[in-house]
Amino acid sequence: MQAADVQAFQSRLREVAVVAVIRAASVDAALDISRALVEGGVSGIEITFSTPGAVEAIARAKVELPRAFVGAGTVLSAEQLEAACDAGASFLVSPHCDEALVALAHERGVPFMPGALTPTEVVRAHQAGAACVKLFPGSAVGPSYLKALRAPFPHIPLMPTGGVDEHNLGEWFAAGAIAVGMGGNLAQGSLEQISACASRIARALAALR
Repeated sequence: MQAADVQAFQSRLREVAVVAVIRAASVDAALDISRALVEGGVSGIEITFSTPGAVEAIARAKVELPRAFVGAGTVLSAEQLEAACDAGASFLVSPHCDEALVALAHERGVPFMPGALTPTEVVRAHQAGAACVKLFPGSAVGPSYLKALRAPFPHIPLMPTGGVDEHNLGEWFAAGAIAVGMGGNLAQGSLEQISACASRIARALAALR
């Protein structure tokens, strides 16, 4: 990827601010959840490979939800990465850092966000070419840990995932997050509950800006 492409991705990530992590039971369920999120005001959508038919769901979401920023999550293999890229994923996310996958994503020209937790893992992910590093699991460390990492590594964009909810959202951004990933605290429950939660998150984001 070119530096300009990485910068454009990071700008879009800052704009969406919240990436909803979707682990659904089917393609249709993933699309229904995605639709409810976008209607509520959350446009960052990460459809994970733990969702049956994830590739189809990503491809359809790209077409059916043009306002959404749709990516693939839980990318664990080269085969999954290639399939997600072919489906049109705008970004790729993994819970861990596999340098070979980061390199392959770079070749495909798709931003990759590998997971890391310790300072060494964060630096290695960044040096491998990560467009952003997913701080995971965020629930294990909290916003104060992110703030501590930002002191020596202000040049490394971090997206905490896990343990982020509507109540501590402001703390994570105050600590220096470029964006946050939200799974069970946002993308679960009835479609009405999901849309309502997305609306509250959107209002909270507006108040922070």
